[in-house]
Amino acid sequence: MENYLALLEKIRSSGFDTEGRNGMTRHLFAQQLRFDLRRGFPLLTTKRVYWETIAGELLWFIEGGRRTGWRLNEHRLNEILKRPSGSPTIWTKDAQSPRWLPKAKFEGDCGRIYGAQWRHWVGSDGKIIDQLACAITVIRNDPWERQMKIVTARNPAELDDMCLPPCHERFQFFVEPDEKGKPRHLSLGMTQRSCDMFLGVPFNIASYALLLAMVAQITGLYPKELVIDFMDVHIYHIHFDAVGEQLTRTPYSPPALVLSPGVAKIDDFKMKHIRVIEYRPQPGIKAEMAIDSRDKK
Repeated sequence: MENYLALLEKIRSSGFDTEGRNGMTRHLFAQQLRFDLRRGFPLLTTKRVYWETIAGELLWFIEGGRRTGWRLNEHRLNEILKRPSGSPTIWTKDAQSPRWLPKAKFEGDCGRIYGAQWRHWVGSDGKIIDQLACAITVIRNDPWERQMKIVTARNPAELDDMCLPPCHERFQFFVEPDEKGKPRHLSLGMTQRSCDMFLGVPFNIASYALLLAMVAQITGLYPKELVIDFMDVHIYHIHFDAVGEQLTRTPYSPPALVLSPGVAKIDDFKMKHIRVIEYRPQPGIKAEMAIDSRDKK
C-alpha cells in the first residue's frame, strides 16, 4: 500500500484548498492507483481497517436490496454482520440524514443505491437488467468481448431516490490469456468520482479487490490487478493530524484473502466464506467523519 500512502502525501503537499459542504478540503484531480493481487491482498496495515464491515457491505451490495423491493436497507446490513437491530453502521448517517428521511420508504431505507443498480437496473421500457450477472455470464462465455463486462451505479434517473449519490460509480472487468491463448487472469478497473482518502478509500480498495477475487473464483480465473481511477481525491482538513500520523508509519506485509473454494455462484457467498489471514495492522487512528453542513442542526 505504499502507493496509497504516496498519494496521501501528494495531496497533502501539492493539493489545493476549497471550502465546501464538508468544510475545508484539500484536493487533487484524476489520480490512479494499481494493486497486484498476486502480491497480497490490499488491506491497509498502517492503521486497522474493519475487514468484516467491508465484506458485509459488499455482500449487501451484491444482494441488491431484493428483500425490500430492490432498495438497500441499512437494517439488512446489520443482519449480514450479525449485529443487533438498530446498531449504527457506516450507512447510518446517510440513511438518517434530514435530507433523506422525507424520501425514505421505510426505517433504515437507503434507497436505490449501488447494489440496486448493479442487480436491478430499470430500463425506460420497464425491463430489468442484472448488470453484474450479465458481466459474469460474458466473462464465462465470451471473455474477449469488450462491451458487456461493465457495471454502473450512476443512474441519473434515480439519483433522487438514493440517500447518497454513488461515489464509486463504474467498474469494468478485463480478461487476460495465458501463453496458449486461453483465459487465465481477471482484472477490474473502477472509477470513483469522490474520494475521501483517509476514511473511505481504504474501504473502497479492499471492497473492489474482494469483488474481483470473488468473480474470478466463480468464473474459473485468477485475480490479477485492481486499477482505480480516482477523480476528486481529497483530504479533509479535520483529518490532517490523522494523515500526518499515518504517514509516519511503514506498511507491514499484506494479508492473504481466503475464499471457500466450493462457492461457485456470486449469490452464494456468505460472511463465513470470506476471510483474511495474517492481517497484522498497526493501531487504529481516530478521525471524525466530515459532516455535510446541510445535516448539522
